[in-house]
Amino acid sequence: MIQWLYDGGSSDSSVSAAIISISIILLSGFLMTRVTKRLRLPNVTAYIVAGILIGPFCLNLVPKPIIDGTEFLPDIALAFIAFSTGQFFRFDILKKNGRKVVVITLFEALLASLLVFILTFFVLRLNLAFSIVLAALAATTAPASTMMTIRQTGAKGDFVETLLQVVALDDIVGLLAYSVAISIALHSATGEAFSIARVFNPILTNALVLFLGAVFGVGLSLLVKPRSSDNRLIISVALLFAFCGICTIFEISPLLGCMSMGTVYINMTDDDKLFKQLNYFSPPFLLMFFVRSGMSFDLPSLVNASGVVSSSPLILIGVLYFIIRILGKYAGAFLGCLMAKKPKETRNYLGLALIPQAGVAIGLASLGARSLGGETGNALETIILASSVLYELIGPASAKLSLYLSKSYSTKLEDLVEVNEKTEDGKEKTQLQLLIDRIQKIQEELPAHPINESEEAFTEAAENSNIAFWGEVQKQNLKEVVRKRRKS
Repeated sequence: MIQWLYDGGSSDSSVSAAIISISIILLSGFLMTRVTKRLRLPNVTAYIVAGILIGPFCLNLVPKPIIDGTEFLPDIALAFIAFSTGQFFRFDILKKNGRKVVVITLFEALLASLLVFILTFFVLRLNLAFSIVLAALAATTAPASTMMTIRQTGAKGDFVETLLQVVALDDIVGLLAYSVAISIALHSATGEAFSIARVFNPILTNALVLFLGAVFGVGLSLLVKPRSSDNRLIISVALLFAFCGICTIFEISPLLGCMSMGTVYINMTDDDKLFKQLNYFSPPFLLMFFVRSGMSFDLPSLVNASGVVSSSPLILIGVLYFIIRILGKYAGAFLGCLMAKKPKETRNYLGLALIPQAGVAIGLASLGARSLGGETGNALETIILASSVLYELIGPASAKLSLYLSKSYSTKLEDLVEVNEKTEDGKEKTQLQLLIDRIQKIQEELPAHPINESEEAFTEAAENSNIAFWGEVQKQNLKEVVRKRRKS
């Protein structure tokens, strides 16, 4: 039906098809989360599966031209993800153990990339363009799954602080690696003579993007500070979109610049409420991005050999990539922690928490597929999407296991709170008395009305906007009454 509307010829039919397609994308993503929620799987998995089901290789509910017409979604999604990640780069926290975190991040990110490149280029004999870009994408992780698990368990300590900083820095290393890799890949595809400038150009470009993002961050802090809550949201979204547009003109990923914008903003204002408002505002964009990624998933090519990339089926390449990246992340984190002289609990289990891979990798894969084009780009996006589903299946469980094994949280009641084990007259309390005391102390420490912080920030902004709007209406009504009285 939607295809019929789109092919109808008139502009009204095309607009109707586009609007209905957006509705189907949003509803399919939401409905699939009802299924994955029962299976205790993350929403990202639901969105990708929903996209596969409604895409051209299954139900074909959304016309191909509409899918192609939403190529801007990866840039928008990356902008929101990157800006939110910037809030974790507080300079006062990074000063404490910044060097150690940098060492750990370089080891775990680059070792994973190196092992994947050895596998794809030297062992599987895949072409250079595909191998080097896939290896660069192996460096990235998914901060959302890890942070969600930390919030759920209430974990804290050195392990958690190290993990959060490594995950935040991880994507910067991944993006720089991707920028160099895509430049080499495009050079390899065109067959032009190699030059050192081709390697350093993307590094210089990303340095300029970092600087431009910092300028936008300063501008955001100056524009947002004196404004009402609704205008804060409007200005921040407008600047993020403008930055994405500038990056698209020059065919540069907006990820690093948006991270820089978020970092400068949080360090200049110490205002985390804007991030919470954006986190509550961004889910529809992220949903459409992940569902669209699922619709771009080439299911038949996963089991068929690709002559351009390899004579082996992509599913074999994907499974090997899945395993080798995990080994690289774990070994790299272990060696990095060893070099940084981190405690045994952090050294042994940090790698388990770095397994998830979704948002940033999928966004960069979409950009890479657009740059490389053809079967090479299609194969790259297919492998990243397929492996991301697997990573999101085991990632949260691995992160929770690492938090438990590192003793960052406990399921034992006696480890959650400390109480006096003796009565006022010096006698030992019974187990029942200790249990009652611990339960009472936990109840005292619980917030009176626990609600989602992002929802609270967004609701507060909406209420302030409503008050401001009706205040302006009342002012105009009062002026009209005064004007009529003067006339009479």
